[in-house]
Amino acid sequence: MDFLLGIDLGTSGTKTVLFDLSGTPVASHTAEYPLYQPRNGWAEQDPHDWWPAVQETIQAVLARSGAEPSAVKGVGISGQMHGLVMLDAQGHVQRNAILWCDGRTQAQCDEITAKLGADKLLALSANPALPGFTAGKILWVRENEPEIYEKCRHILLPKDYIRYKLTGEFATEVSDASGMNLLDVPKRAWSGEILSALDIDPTWLGRMYESCEVTGAVTAAAAEATGLAPGTIVVGGAGDNAAAAIGTGVVETGRAFTTLGTSGVIFAHADEVTIDPKGRVHTFCSAVPGKWTVMSCTLAAGLSLQWFRNQFCAAEREAAAGMGADPYELMTAQAQRSPIGANRLLYLPYLMGERSPLLDSDARGAFVGLSAIHTKGDLIRAVMEGVAYSQRQCLDVFREMGVDVSDMAACGGGGRSPFWRQMLADVYGCPVKTIASAEGPALGAAILAGVGAGVYASVSEGCAAAVRSGEGQQPVPESSGAYEPFYHLYRGLYPALRDSFHTLAAL
Repeated sequence: MDFLLGIDLGTSGTKTVLFDLSGTPVASHTAEYPLYQPRNGWAEQDPHDWWPAVQETIQAVLARSGAEPSAVKGVGISGQMHGLVMLDAQGHVQRNAILWCDGRTQAQCDEITAKLGADKLLALSANPALPGFTAGKILWVRENEPEIYEKCRHILLPKDYIRYKLTGEFATEVSDASGMNLLDVPKRAWSGEILSALDIDPTWLGRMYESCEVTGAVTAAAAEATGLAPGTIVVGGAGDNAAAAIGTGVVETGRAFTTLGTSGVIFAHADEVTIDPKGRVHTFCSAVPGKWTVMSCTLAAGLSLQWFRNQFCAAEREAAAGMGADPYELMTAQAQRSPIGANRLLYLPYLMGERSPLLDSDARGAFVGLSAIHTKGDLIRAVMEGVAYSQRQCLDVFREMGVDVSDMAACGGGGRSPFWRQMLADVYGCPVKTIASAEGPALGAAILAGVGAGVYASVSEGCAAAVRSGEGQQPVPESSGAYEPFYHLYRGLYPALRDSFHTLAAL
């Protein structure tokens, strides 16, 4: 039997899954690693933690499945987007990676906008300069850590560092590179105009590929470290959300998915380049060759619920451990006892600043309406509703742009919750379905590997073979109507608090 391997380099850990050619997971393993926050709003990881996690997870799935290494026909890599990995001429990591949710680079983003002009930057990169994106991070290191910048010779995204460790190749692909502010997104190539304006050496950037193209092969050293066969092909892969689109079958107009992971994402397929003139959502190259996507990203979706769990739900965590259950299930049970609107309590999920659609790194989280009547269940429900409202606000921008969304899937940890999925369906006013496989990004990466290996003739054919829809939940009209006034109140809170957030950040 032949297999495909999908590696998903996430923020909380790396998950590697071995699939058969019908998309059925045969073995899966996850290895976690720490997140470092040296200052408020900063977020870093050590790339030296990633490679051992990849080795551990590949070895584990091969051992558990009993698959012969030679039966693995291809490897695809999905990964957290936007992170900055800097290597010297010998390929050694020069500093911790600055991650997608790091908000330190607003001054550098302002500099990028000033040098290129907002309209020119939007026309070239299809996106404004944002603190989460990679270009501002490069400038920040140049300005604040010149001794590191002087030694830099290679700039990679997180998943592309793993590609380098597997193949020895410095390469990337169009979906992940779209989130760097350095790619000419309409042309699917590095922008010489942007690189020249920012004085970034183009030789530092990896060779560009489409997501399903073969970028290299597993080296003898990597084979010894992982258990893979030498010469196994490694394809371009995709940024985590572009890979999730493949893994959920979002490869045609009208299809979209919502991910409630650490971040919250709505991701819709587009046959043509469609750019929001206000830059509130992102236009990226799709992992489908010659196609594009429209994508929103809120920075603290599942992270908001995780934060609440870690800080305020010790009893639930202890009880869940004793029951062999998930503490989120106990938290959700409490939230379900609270009514729509959480007894007139609203939550703003801006723990790490906010990207879509606010573009404000100084925004911060808030409970609004808190009173002595509120229970823990009310607070949990308010957090879940606030995340749902943040996704709806992004979906409204898609609708303004004329991007049709008639087929919505839910994935990520939050997407596995029937309660949260129903909330999304009610708040969106459209059906929300699941995907039979919970391995979205890893499955997408594996499908791309299958195309590169010739197992599938195209990405669409791979999705038809490997992606199956699960149950769907219809919006309840009465609930949709009940959420509306709270959603409109939610939309008005950020404008009312914006100046206070900026003043607070300056103190």
